Amino acid sequence: MDYKQLIIDSINIEGFDAQSLYGLVAAPKDSGMGDLCIPCFKLAKEMRKSPAAIAQEIAAKVKVGGIIKDVQAVAGFVNFTLDNMLYSKQVLDRVLGEGSAYGASNEGEGKTVCIDYSSVNIAKPFHMGHLLNTALGGAIYRIHKALGYNVVGINHLGDWGTQFGKLIVAYKLWGDRKEIDERGVRALVDIYVRFHKEEETDPSLADEARKWFKAIEDGDKEALQLFEYFKAITLKEVKKIYERLNIEFDSYAGESFYNDKMQPVLDELTKQGLLEESDGAKVVKFVDDSMPPCLLQRSDGATLYATRDMAAAFYRKNTYDFYKCLYVVAYQQNLHFRQVFKVLEMMGCEWSQDMIHVAHGMVSLENGSMSTRDGNVVFLEDVLNTAVAKAKAVIDEKNPDLEGKEEIAEQVGVGAVLFGVLYNGRIKDIVFSFDKVLNFEGETGPYVQYTYARCNSLFEKCGEVGEEIDYAGLDSDSCKAIVSLLEKYPEILKESARKYEPSIVTRFAVDLSQAFNKFYFEHKINTEREGIKNARLLLTKATRQVLKNALSLLGIATPYKM
Repeated sequence: MDYKQLIIDSINIEGFDAQSLYGLVAAPKDSGMGDLCIPCFKLAKEMRKSPAAIAQEIAAKVKVGGIIKDVQAVAGFVNFTLDNMLYSKQVLDRVLGEGSAYGASNEGEGKTVCIDYSSVNIAKPFHMGHLLNTALGGAIYRIHKALGYNVVGINHLGDWGTQFGKLIVAYKLWGDRKEIDERGVRALVDIYVRFHKEEETDPSLADEARKWFKAIEDGDKEALQLFEYFKAITLKEVKKIYERLNIEFDSYAGESFYNDKMQPVLDELTKQGLLEESDGAKVVKFVDDSMPPCLLQRSDGATLYATRDMAAAFYRKNTYDFYKCLYVVAYQQNLHFRQVFKVLEMMGCEWSQDMIHVAHGMVSLENGSMSTRDGNVVFLEDVLNTAVAKAKAVIDEKNPDLEGKEEIAEQVGVGAVLFGVLYNGRIKDIVFSFDKVLNFEGETGPYVQYTYARCNSLFEKCGEVGEEIDYAGLDSDSCKAIVSLLEKYPEILKESARKYEPSIVTRFAVDLSQAFNKFYFEHKINTEREGIKNARLLLTKATRQVLKNALSLLGIATPYKM
């Protein structure tokens, strides 16, 4: 039920457009002032009255009754108090009636959203630097899907470039097929790091690497076989990580996929007179000089990231006819995407305005940035394994007889890592620390999961909800706080989608958990008064459902017990 609309419908002022107030209705900062309010300050100029006078006029014209229990004009605000028992019943009925679908909607029906995220590099480790990007993209994917959008998750693989020539040289000099089959990407990283160390004293290795990459471009059989071998080894490993993180993709079309799709874009730019020669290279210049020229072809004929992203944009529009195309990529690429989007706009592509760079912060180690060529990386697999081991140790200490400990430790450990990077706003940089990521106290994934498990334990003690329900059992501030949060959950999802900000859902899960635990400690639930007990169990059941719904959108499991 839209309670804002109920407030608007209760106002009866002749000649005044009450609907214009809808966007002003909000929860007051002080809960003691009511459940919803209308601040009248923005209306003062239009109505030529003081905010206090406007508030008095609106309050006098409100029809009190039904769910609207009381209305007061206070210091330029109109404060509305709802009938708590009726409000609680309506909200809980809706939550439990819709179940796992609560919060979802069909607002995106008929609209396709492409999401480019994760985009791992072939033959390089899936390290901590990929975690934030992958977790964000996965959450944004699931949130949009819940809102009815047709979502296409794209893993734009880094599977092109001279690094593959380097890797072939390294493989032929020092590679061991059996070791690579056994150790996978870690063995490839070892020989790649060795190449860069050896290159410092033997520059001829770089020339050899360029030859081998040219062989890949020319379709040489041996070069392509090795290239595909490195690719298969990488995808086999990263898909195991994706499975643990509950990440799925609809397309793995990487850079190499666009090799035959770039020339038509360059030809069209030339035809429109936008592509200019500059010192042998080909660029698009911007009239207002707000950005440096967009380099699309080097003097030696080589293409660049921008060329491939241009080709990918046309392919995605023609293939998916997207409503929005999101690029979940670190803010270091701000200029790159501004250039690409502007070039498309200059080409007359009206849909360029539907392409959005969802920028996020960077992940670094406490002792500096990560670099594959220097061998300074933290493998994401190691982080997940450490988190799971820590969770297992806690379970062994606190609940050694818990059934299914291995699975629960996996759910808690991986959930802690995901929750940790999704809790703060996406634009913030993260300095990776095991102590921070694996902190199992406070505003963390394990805290929310434990709250979910606590809800389950209450039903084991009290049984299921009976037929007699007395909503007077929910007439307290702590109960009202939970109901209010539950009612807001659908809007939380919409806001998160609008801002491409999963942390809104993450923080909501913490708020709901804290509100429930406050209620848990303040109220006796297994009371002898059957109606009161059932009402409180109903609230517990609704809380459990919404926690599960929220965590599932973040890719986090909900263990039944902990």
